[in-house]
Amino acid sequence: MNVEASQDLASQNLIYTYPPLSAGVLVKRYKRFFADIELASGETITAHCPNTGPMTGVSTVGSRVLVSKSNNPKRKLAYTWELISVDGVWVGVNTAMPNRVTKLVLEKYLLPTLGNYQKITPEVVYGQAKDSRIDFLLTGDAGFKSIYLEVKSTTLAQPPLALFPDTETTRGQKHLRELTALLPQYRGVMLYFINRGDCDRFSPGDEFDRVYGQLLRQGVEQGLEVLPCRFQITPQGISYLGLAELVLENKAEV
Repeated sequence: MNVEASQDLASQNLIYTYPPLSAGVLVKRYKRFFADIELASGETITAHCPNTGPMTGVSTVGSRVLVSKSNNPKRKLAYTWELISVDGVWVGVNTAMPNRVTKLVLEKYLLPTLGNYQKITPEVVYGQAKDSRIDFLLTGDAGFKSIYLEVKSTTLAQPPLALFPDTETTRGQKHLRELTALLPQYRGVMLYFINRGDCDRFSPGDEFDRVYGQLLRQGVEQGLEVLPCRFQITPQGISYLGLAELVLENKAEV
């Protein structure tokens, strides 16, 4: 099934539905957590930017964006920046969303390779120093090997290739080391949440973090599982498109 066909199918099968979103244009992003956005009404608002990364390629000034509005009077910023349009493709920039949607994917058992787990536990402490938290621990009946599953929001792309990370990430490197150290007693899974619908391949972003790419490849050699999950992002909601092709060849070493 090609990208266009799978996207058409996905639009009919939303996993997550957005609340009503307001359209605007990105004026600037600053201090990591703030974004000034000019709404279609002409009003300029400051929205919360729930993304601590550099947002490489997904924070271009003048781009079309969509924001949600909270009814919580205690919030300092009523608006949250949710989506940005990149070359006509909607990309999710709210890094809180991938874990929320992944939990829905797990509850619907949309990833058969994970087997027949019985319980989904978020934010479980793990690692040799017990100073890290895994996004999800999947457990089951006797004989089921527990699965430690980490989720990474992936927005950087050279379509049709999605890339992670988009900057050096010592935290990400630590996650890979800790997941690999769990093998083979447990299953370790890296789930890359491809937060845009125009990519059907995935590769580590060696240009941005060579060490991360090396650790991912070493982990795979030792049994680490990689699930590059494709998602279609629209103003209506988010749909699961299936797995992307995993590309581990390092061009720099060829």
